[in-house]
Amino acid sequence: MFYLLAPFAQYHIVFNVFRYITFRTAMAAVTAIAISILLGPWLIRKLKALQIGETIRTDGPAAHRAKAGTPTMGGLLILAAIFGASLLWGNLGNRLVWVVILVTAGLGTIGFLDDYLKLTRRRPLKIREKFSAQSALALGAGAYLYLFPTDGATTRLVVPFVKGWVPDLGAVYILFAALLIVAASNAVNLTDGLDGLAMGPIIIAGVAFAALSYVAGHAVLSEYLFILKVRGAGELTVFCGALVGASIGFLWFNCYPAQVFMGDVGSLALGGAIGTLAVLSKAELLLPFIGGLFVIEAGSVILQVASFRLTGKRIFRMAPLHHHFELGGWPEPKVVIRFWIVSFLLALLALSTLKLR
Repeated sequence: MFYLLAPFAQYHIVFNVFRYITFRTAMAAVTAIAISILLGPWLIRKLKALQIGETIRTDGPAAHRAKAGTPTMGGLLILAAIFGASLLWGNLGNRLVWVVILVTAGLGTIGFLDDYLKLTRRRPLKIREKFSAQSALALGAGAYLYLFPTDGATTRLVVPFVKGWVPDLGAVYILFAALLIVAASNAVNLTDGLDGLAMGPIIIAGVAFAALSYVAGHAVLSEYLFILKVRGAGELTVFCGALVGASIGFLWFNCYPAQVFMGDVGSLALGGAIGTLAVLSKAELLLPFIGGLFVIEAGSVILQVASFRLTGKRIFRMAPLHHHFELGGWPEPKVVIRFWIVSFLLALLALSTLKLR
C-alpha cells in the first residue's frame, strides 16, 4: 500500500496519509485483527480435523487436565496476521523491517518443528537442538547489524537513567544482541502456560516498542529525549502495530477458556520479535522492564531448578510462577489479569526512564 498509493499524493492530498507512519501503524493493527478474526474459526476447525491437540503434563496442575486435546499451533494464525499486515502496510525498502520479519519467521519455524515433532513423534526437539538453532539465527542477526550498522548506532548501548554515557560494545555486541533475542524467545515460551497469559504482556510490549521505535526514528523527539537516533527505526512502528493487532485478534480465541493454544510456533516467534525490536530500537536495557513479567517467569524456573538441585527443596509450589499462584488457590482468570497488571506497571516504568536521565 505504501508503494501503491503514497506516490499519488502529488495528485491529491488525500493520498498523503499513506506516507504517515502513524496512519499505517493503525491500519496494520486493524488489518491484523481482521485477519485473525476471519481466519481463526477456519484454522481451529482445521486443527481439530487434523487432531492437532495439546498434550498436558501429568505433573502439572490437576485443573489443566481438562484442556487436553485443545487445538494447538495457533501461532500460525498470529504469524499470518503479523506478516500479512506488515507486508501490506510497511515500507518494504526498510531493511530493519526485514530483520525483524526474518528473525520472527525463523524462530516461528523452529517452534513449528518442535510442535510438529511433539505431535507426530511424541518427542520434541532436544533442548540442545532448539537452543543451537535459536542461537545460530540470533547470532546471524547480530552479525548482520554489526557488519551493516545503522548510522553507527548499532553497537552503542543506551543506559537507562544516564544521559551522557553511551558505551560502545564493538564486536561483543553480536553476542549481546543474540543473548537478548534468545532469552526473550524462551522467556515468552515459559510464560505461555495459562489461557491468554502471554498475550496480554505481548500486547503491552508491542505498544511500548511502537512508542520507542517511533521516537528512535524521529530526529526531533530522539534529540529532545536524549536517545540514539536510529535511521529507519520509525518504520518498525508499523510492524509493532501488526504485532499488537495479531495478538489482540488471537486473544479473542485464546482467552479463558481457550479455544486454541499458540504452541511453540507462536511463543518462540513472539518472544524473538520482542527481543529483536529491543535491539533495533536501541532499547536493549529496557527489555527486562518492558518484558518484566517474562523475566520473572523465567527467573522462577531458574531459581526452582537451582534450589532443588543444590538443596533438594523447592522455593515455589510449582514453576513457572503462575502455577505457584494457581496451586495457592487463585482461579486461572485471576492469575492472568493480575499478571497483566504487573506487566503494564513494568512497561510504564520502562517508558518513564525516557525522561529520568
